[in-house]
Amino acid sequence: MTPFSTHPDAGSEPPSSRRLYVYSGGFLRERRVRRILSLAGWKVKLGLPKATDHVAVWGQSPTASRGEAVAARRGAGLMRVEDAFLRSVLPGRSGDAAQGLLLDRSGVHFDPSVPSDLEQMLATAPLDDHDRLRRAKDVIDRLKLSHVSKYNDFDPEAALPPAPYVVVIDQTRDDASVLASGATPSTFREMLVMAQEENPGLRVLIKTHPETEAGHRPGYYGPEHAVGKVSLVTAKVSPWALMEGAVAVYTVSSGMGFEAILAGHQPRVFGKPFYAGWGLTKDEYPVPRRTRRLTRAQIVAAALIDYPTWYDPYRDALCEVEDVLSNLEAQARAWREDRAGYVAVGMRAWKRKPLTQFFGSGRGVIFAKADTAAAKAAESERHLMVWASKADTLATPALKIEDGFVRSRGLGAALTPPLSLVRDDLGIYYDPTGPSRLEALISASVRLPDGAKARAERVIERLVRAGIDKYNLDRAAIPDLPEGRRILVPGQVEDDASIRLGTRDVTHNHGLLQRARAANPDAVLIYKPHPDVEAGLRDGALPAGEAEEIADIVARESDGVALIDAVDEVWTMTSLMGFEALIRGKSVTCLGAPFYAGWGLTRDLGWVPDRREARPDLLSLAHAVLIDYPRYFDPVTGRACPIEVVLDRIEAGETARGPGLSALAKLQGVFASQAYRWR
Repeated sequence: MTPFSTHPDAGSEPPSSRRLYVYSGGFLRERRVRRILSLAGWKVKLGLPKATDHVAVWGQSPTASRGEAVAARRGAGLMRVEDAFLRSVLPGRSGDAAQGLLLDRSGVHFDPSVPSDLEQMLATAPLDDHDRLRRAKDVIDRLKLSHVSKYNDFDPEAALPPAPYVVVIDQTRDDASVLASGATPSTFREMLVMAQEENPGLRVLIKTHPETEAGHRPGYYGPEHAVGKVSLVTAKVSPWALMEGAVAVYTVSSGMGFEAILAGHQPRVFGKPFYAGWGLTKDEYPVPRRTRRLTRAQIVAAALIDYPTWYDPYRDALCEVEDVLSNLEAQARAWREDRAGYVAVGMRAWKRKPLTQFFGSGRGVIFAKADTAAAKAAESERHLMVWASKADTLATPALKIEDGFVRSRGLGAALTPPLSLVRDDLGIYYDPTGPSRLEALISASVRLPDGAKARAERVIERLVRAGIDKYNLDRAAIPDLPEGRRILVPGQVEDDASIRLGTRDVTHNHGLLQRARAANPDAVLIYKPHPDVEAGLRDGALPAGEAEEIADIVARESDGVALIDAVDEVWTMTSLMGFEALIRGKSVTCLGAPFYAGWGLTRDLGWVPDRREARPDLLSLAHAVLIDYPRYFDPVTGRACPIEVVLDRIEAGETARGPGLSALAKLQGVFASQAYRWR
């Protein structure tokens, strides 16, 4: 996974075995650690090694001396194992498994007494490859944009004291990295004094370590240090938000000092961490052999791209740091949004299990009636959520829930559980009469960094290549289409909320067809009825022969994506097919105000809100719509996941629903006239 190696068996060294002997129960208990080692080619063993074998120890933990002694006695190699720098949502002592490991056969990254593999990379590797440095810059942008850190159980919106201020970073007492740097409690006292002396009159914030906040391990600072302009920050706050208001940062050897560098600071360092000595820090105790000068991108290329062994739990495979970022973004978002729990109202019985799976990572979801839900939410300090179409049953503002845009393999009206849902705290995407969270995300997307746009481009490429749309139905081939300028007119469910709220002049499928024909008398008009309407589950069917009087082709039960590919443009009121056509490079004309209209990417013949002033490009729009706004759920692991995992599952057909819902869906078809009871 790395373009170079500093390992002992590299180059001309004799080959070593891949047997890895362990003498700590943690290697046997921690399934994730064993799996990563196995995927990296190591065979974890018990017993005594030969000279060609290796012994694994956990960093410089209290149990490491056992393995060190065996390795020295048997002449075996020694590999020190540590958590990677982006670890998990919760700290390890709270039960979360790591997203990767550091496997070092020279030393350990936090101990300067012996150059580690990482230090050798930083000192001697070229670190000048253009693509790698571009990746490193994209990684920095994503860390800051998504507020991803080593641990991620914090609220990016948590309040902070007003800027400017100075940050002093605490660490856990007697942490191995502190001891390896030769630091003592007096070092931390000295650091706090210097922070005050060098920044007279400024507030000094001591950032407590997450494991100290959780009560696992004590730190070096306590309430007795919070005097005068010094205060403790014990709340779970984003390191990136904290750094934004800082004018100076002080640390001994914390990983947060590394993040300070990426945030644009030059921290004053009182220890000897891996990131000190390369021209990016002010070092109180320099490491003389570290003389090279590096950029932020270069140190990230080594520390986050080349050095770690990253693991993807969704695919059970080794991966790259970009995959880890996507996974942590999804997992952290779920924890941050769900930790308080929910009281849900307006949810049909069949939706309750999927909702509990989607939003149950915190205190879970409880269901209530409309007249008691708000009181229950307030009493239990939970969020109040409502299915968007039932929001008018509540007198209290609530989070609105709706299906996402890559929803499932099967119709929602046929009770297929969703793979994506949206959670909107401002409105809902299909209602243009008021703002929504999606609108806010689209407006902000004009400032997306290039790496985020590149990710959106990759997602679009996968959707187009695999023919993925909202429902991913098995459809018949499209009919033969006449030559000429072809226009696709997708039919809609006429009582759908997007029609009721997002259209004014043209509000029915017949009127849409008439308007498209009047404006394009010589075009080949292709009408595609909505799948829910064709299935008899929703309203919107045109009388027999009516569509044929206007359209040249009525493409019943045809593949919508194939039709988009075969036409030149799409005319719609508010159909999602307009967005699906946009990302496939087609011209789109809107007679209503769908979420993708009004941003300068469509021809808008109907009313659109004046507040849609931003002019994002297509990739920025797609990032907001497909990556930022929806939540995704992996049916294989049962966890929140990024969109890329859902695309994997759809392509592999790993989205099956249970037999109970299949039977219920068949009954629904029989009693379609009573559909309002389960919608």
